[in-house]
Amino acid sequence: MPIESTARANSSNKRKTIAAWCCYDWANSGYTTLLITVFVVYIQRIVFANQDTTGAVVWAWCIAVSMLVGALLSPFLGALADAYGGKRFALTTAAFGGGVCCILIGLLPANQVWLIVALLVIANLGLELSLTFYNGFLPEIAEESEFNKVSAIGYSVGYFGGGIALLAATLFLWLNQSLDLATRLRICIVGTGIWWILFTIPVLCVLRDRNPERKDSNWLKTCRSSIQDTITTFSQFRKQRVLFWFLVAFLIYNDGVQTVLSQASTFALHELQFSEKNLAAVVLMIQFVATPGAIIVGWIADKLGRKLVLAGCLLIWILLLHAAWFVDDSWEFWVLAVGVALVMGGTQSISRAIMSTLTPEGQEARYFGFFNLSGKATCFLGTFFFGAVVALSGSSRLAIVGLLLFFMVGLFIIVRLRIE
Repeated sequence: MPIESTARANSSNKRKTIAAWCCYDWANSGYTTLLITVFVVYIQRIVFANQDTTGAVVWAWCIAVSMLVGALLSPFLGALADAYGGKRFALTTAAFGGGVCCILIGLLPANQVWLIVALLVIANLGLELSLTFYNGFLPEIAEESEFNKVSAIGYSVGYFGGGIALLAATLFLWLNQSLDLATRLRICIVGTGIWWILFTIPVLCVLRDRNPERKDSNWLKTCRSSIQDTITTFSQFRKQRVLFWFLVAFLIYNDGVQTVLSQASTFALHELQFSEKNLAAVVLMIQFVATPGAIIVGWIADKLGRKLVLAGCLLIWILLLHAAWFVDDSWEFWVLAVGVALVMGGTQSISRAIMSTLTPEGQEARYFGFFNLSGKATCFLGTFFFGAVVALSGSSRLAIVGLLLFFMVGLFIIVRLRIE
């Protein structure tokens, strides 16, 4: 075959592979977006109807448990998938399993309370694990110089896909008023599972593990090696004071960010009596405002410095959560949601940029692997804290305002670091 033809074929295969990889962002974003709109309404208003704050507590702790188990399993399952050349199999298994759980949640009668709760935990665990294998494919489908571009494309596809899925669900809820709310929500949940499975199929058909199975691989030895790598990287982190304390600050305030995103729906439902349609509309707005918000914050950071702008973002989070205590009308919640959308993506993107600046040259993969693992390992704390406050006080307003602590501690650490 002529060299030019071979080059064109390789380029075409690469584009197809990247498209299939990005397709999974589209697939799982349908679930993550409907999780905080359709699923939360179904669990709290239908499955746990007339049970005060029980639904809110169970919801928060379901997310916390799935995140914690996912964090504990991810490094070991990821290492095994690498050793045995099984990332594609592991990714599709986790995704298909999560999709099937969604379908079963929608098909089961609402009085099967604890079975539905168990399926919700497993579905969310499927998401957490699938993203571990999904992220592991990036170095295999793109050159190092293309990582930022390909990753950005994946995120963009995901935001758009999540918005399309939510828009479809919102239109279905609005246009089928002849059906009762429980039936409409259950149909949307079944549709979410089908969406997740359907758009994961390109991963199964196109992606291939670049590293074949190593015949001499021993799963126990592989797991021990994974633990040793994590311990070694942590010891290296501790020797670099600024990087270490930045990571500590990130883990704390990022936990607050993730908890606000997953539990703000509970605040809207319980404190403001939001309808499922209004809640979907708010999240839809956030989907489309977050991207330009991240771009604007990034542009300001280039002008004023990353540390200053990150501190400003954290201060805005503090002000938004403080204002949540006084919110009584739906329009006030909309204003807060716009503020969250504007700083949400910017906070995370600046954090990644600072991490890149502080990471020693030539050790990016190891340090970012630990960075991502640590973020997963602590993200359950905020949701557990939120559920505990609701359980003890009966107030989701107090719980959402209580998250101020995460941002205040994070800001205190950041302002004391000489990041620049």
